[in-house]
Amino acid sequence: MKKLILSLALVVFATAAFAQKKVVRSASSNFKKGNLEVALEEISAALSDPETKDDPANMLLKGQIETKLFSQDDDFAASTVAIGRNAFNSFTKTMEMVDGDKNSKVGKDVWKEEIPGMPDNLRPYSMVSLRLASFDKAIQAYEDEDYTMSYEFFNLVSDIDPADTTANFNAGYLAYTEMGNIEAAKKHFYRLLEVPEYDKLNTYYFLIQIASGEEKDPEAAYKYVTMAKKDFPEDKTLSEFEVQLLLQMNKMDEAFLSVQNALKDDPENAGLLLRYGYLLEQSGDLEGALEQYVKAVKADPDFFEGNYYTGAIYLDRARAILAEVNNLSDAEWEKRADSMTKEAEGLYGDAVPYFTKAAELRPENTEILEILFQIHTRLKNNAEAEKYNQKLISILGEGWMER
Repeated sequence: MKKLILSLALVVFATAAFAQKKVVRSASSNFKKGNLEVALEEISAALSDPETKDDPANMLLKGQIETKLFSQDDDFAASTVAIGRNAFNSFTKTMEMVDGDKNSKVGKDVWKEEIPGMPDNLRPYSMVSLRLASFDKAIQAYEDEDYTMSYEFFNLVSDIDPADTTANFNAGYLAYTEMGNIEAAKKHFYRLLEVPEYDKLNTYYFLIQIASGEEKDPEAAYKYVTMAKKDFPEDKTLSEFEVQLLLQMNKMDEAFLSVQNALKDDPENAGLLLRYGYLLEQSGDLEGALEQYVKAVKADPDFFEGNYYTGAIYLDRARAILAEVNNLSDAEWEKRADSMTKEAEGLYGDAVPYFTKAAELRPENTEILEILFQIHTRLKNNAEAEKYNQKLISILGEGWMER
């Protein structure tokens, strides 16, 4: 009796195993015929059964079915991305089941190469197929200006191949510039830093910008600058970043040393000259600051900050003299007021061309327009003062002076 029961149990076991293998064969057949939804349902059932769930070939087939579904899906939607993600997960699980062995039969099929343009019946629908299809969808979505979906497809490509520099740069760029997703952008830029042969300069620029701008973390930004300068010691923009960040961190001595060294190699760099002037101004050397600001404008006449800072130095010096005049004793007033006033007016005049150029560069900047109105009023240049009055009225309205 015991032998009979055991025999019956073995028959049931064998029947069940045979039935599941039949389901797998049917799933494979439907996959080849293009009945993908049916094939996916069948292979999912097989992977839920204890008798067939641990066979890596079955998980491979699931990934292949999902990849074909993904490739044929013409919708650029989250549901399309989800199908691609499911395929990626299925291939990943397949590789885990063979201990990551790409030389095993299943491993070779997971990573089987695909030549673009292959006939459908010859396509392997492998991880490589999934990557190619996702890249094509990313490009199409970008051309359609659907930047969120373009990012999602590039993101999938980069997850399949973290060393794909094109996918990572495009994904990082889209995440940062179009989506404002800083963490996603950093994920891809970090991956680019791990690729030895990749030209990382623009990647460093983005990471510096993110750290110093959105994250308000000059220490982190400075770390990226230091890393970048090791790879690109001749890059002039990195020298400007370095000085700027040292200023933000109030490391004045280091900033002085950095800008002086940078100017030895690039003496006509308007940005460096401006920062050197700023450092001198902060240290109380206004004459030295003015000299550097003037040099910055000579190096780049259309440099807004250079023109503005130069004009501001002249303006501050003029105002300081007039403040001193107001504090003179009666006796000193008689002796010095006229000459000091003329000196101040001369400085006002020196400021005019710089503020005028700044106003040309940024015509909607009402602060500069007001400064020019006040200077010309002070110098009794009535026609010029009225010109700036009218500009301010056109921007701020008739009552701009009472604001």
